[in-house]
Amino acid sequence: MQKSEGGNYKMLKKVAILANGGDVAGFNAVIRGIVKTAENHGVEAYGFIDGYNGLLKNNYVLLSTAEDGNAEGILPKGGSIIGSSTNANVFNYKVTNEDGTVEYKDLSDVCVENIKKDGFDCIFTLGGDGTQKSARDFATKGVNVIGVPKTIDNDVACTEITFGYNTAVSVAMEALDRLHTTGETHHRIMVLEVMGRYAGWIALESAIAGGADVALIPEIPYDINSVAEKIKNRQKRGKNFSIVVVSEGAKPKGGEMVVQGTRNNGSGVDNTKLGGIGQVVANQLEKITGLEARNTTLGYMQRGGTPTAYDRVLSTKYGTKAMQMALEGKFGRLAVIKNGKLDDVSLEDVVGNNKTIGAVSGNTAESNLRKVTMDDDLVKTARDIGICLGD
Repeated sequence: MQKSEGGNYKMLKKVAILANGGDVAGFNAVIRGIVKTAENHGVEAYGFIDGYNGLLKNNYVLLSTAEDGNAEGILPKGGSIIGSSTNANVFNYKVTNEDGTVEYKDLSDVCVENIKKDGFDCIFTLGGDGTQKSARDFATKGVNVIGVPKTIDNDVACTEITFGYNTAVSVAMEALDRLHTTGETHHRIMVLEVMGRYAGWIALESAIAGGADVALIPEIPYDINSVAEKIKNRQKRGKNFSIVVVSEGAKPKGGEMVVQGTRNNGSGVDNTKLGGIGQVVANQLEKITGLEARNTTLGYMQRGGTPTAYDRVLSTKYGTKAMQMALEGKFGRLAVIKNGKLDDVSLEDVVGNNKTIGAVSGNTAESNLRKVTMDDDLVKTARDIGICLGD
């Protein structure tokens, strides 16, 4: 592929998109942004079906925004028209042998051969830290890759916001609005457990937006007695209900996160399945305060459905930026928002110290996750308006 004087790659003819990891609102808006920009530059855009699994199986379709095209009218739709996969680390892929035994193999070279055989000039990887870790690994094998940061958890390094996050916060906020009326009517403590894994962005921002009294996040181990004291003080002021938001990765001081189990054990992909801390907190608060406490786990409601206006615009911006990066030959990089503006950074910076090829993917001790820091404006704002953070 040769570079032109203007910085564009003359021979850019075919690009492919893969969506990987848990679904979020905005997937389709990014796909649409890439496809429309590609078409405007005479480039064909394809989509691998079901993320890295599609790349491994060489299963893809041509994408089009023509009147009857498969990428037309998808802007408001949730999910992904090309599917996604949450269990496909092709550098350490689960293979079941004829005798029923299971082993993990590096099948990444099969993917590289598929890309070469099909003549794709660039692969766009839409996903979180695990997806971008694999993208970086493919870059080391000479594949032209460009990442787009996706996750409701908002924890991808080097960018200020990921697509899908705003919609998840909005869903959590709406749930809090509804829980307020129930809590006030029945004089209860209403606990809402939200997603976020090891980062507390959803819990913290939705707590502020939804008028919660308590927000428990992974970055600040909590003291349940401090939380109970906050609720008792509200009682003394005549407030006989309280709203508590708990991130799924929250943990007590000196304690551990609540883990439901593991999945894909041995593959290096996101093994820990969090969840259940909301009920634990509700039970403890009911015992200490004497008030009835009810827990609601929002779960996959945060992932599905139509994207907010903000996510539609952000996702479209990310899609067009990614395609422009391809036209400029900026491979091995991630489209990001920096200082409120579109930018791009090296995938090497995104993976941080998680440099080992293949076996270790995302959401591990080695992952370079973007977490809430104590000097973040959201933390300061929460404290200023009296939200208890459990410390």
